[in-house]
Amino acid sequence: MQPIVSASDLAGAQVIKDSDTANFKADVIDVSMDTPVLVDFWAPWCGPCRQLTPALEKAVSGAHGKVRLVKINVDENQALAAQLRIQSIPTVYAFFQGRPVDYFMGALPDSQLKTFIDRLTGMAKTSSPIDDALAQAEELLANGEVQAAGGIYSQILEHEPDLPAAIAGLARCLLDIGQVDEARAVLDRATEDAAKDPAIQSVRARLELVDQSASASGEVAELEARIGSNPDDNEARYDLAMARYAAGEREAAVDALLESIKRDRNWNDDAARKQLLKFFEAFGPSDPLTVSGRRRLSSILFS
Repeated sequence: MQPIVSASDLAGAQVIKDSDTANFKADVIDVSMDTPVLVDFWAPWCGPCRQLTPALEKAVSGAHGKVRLVKINVDENQALAAQLRIQSIPTVYAFFQGRPVDYFMGALPDSQLKTFIDRLTGMAKTSSPIDDALAQAEELLANGEVQAAGGIYSQILEHEPDLPAAIAGLARCLLDIGQVDEARAVLDRATEDAAKDPAIQSVRARLELVDQSASASGEVAELEARIGSNPDDNEARYDLAMARYAAGEREAAVDALLESIKRDRNWNDDAARKQLLKFFEAFGPSDPLTVSGRRRLSSILFS
């Protein structure tokens, strides 16, 4: 595995910043050798600038480090504006590999801003420090190095506090070490848009399962005894599934719900199937248990 992305790497990945003539080379030319940089030329008195800049910041933030934004106040940097022949504002130049590669003038709608940025990120075809950090954190978590993964996710969130993948990743780490309330707090700080991300929804489903498992009624031996005396006791099978899940026995939990559906798919307003789908959401779509479980569920429902 590659070395863990350092704090200095992430600090250097600041995606939106103000700059000036003195720092233009370092902030724009040098950075653009690896990552496309948008330069927003604006002024406080410019009405269209007040419309464009927030939309531009949102679009750049949505690129998650694959493009940077540098803002230049033309009133305070007139020589630089003249050198780049800025004749009206707002004007936005795109720099890549040390030279301007595209530009536009005036405010653009969100869809056109996204298209403009997508073109730039397509030129680069390189991962950002944020991407590298996310990949390393995911690898660490998959290898059971939960504390190290959590540390990287926390560092990422210091620089991109609304990044869904990092929010979900940190919450997963906290759940893995039993810090349920802390995981809930991390998820709750997600913005309304971020909360819709599948990664966050998956962890939210897992958190709900943890809550349900904590209140599951009956011990495993007792529930198995009930099922042994009455194989059609779907309530016992449902509770057994939750008890198995609480014990980390995911496959046994899935088996219990599938058997319940097989015996009576309509029991308790389709409760077993709904809970099974929540399992799949918590596991994630590519988890082998989700893949096999969905296949088995389809076989039962359409037999």
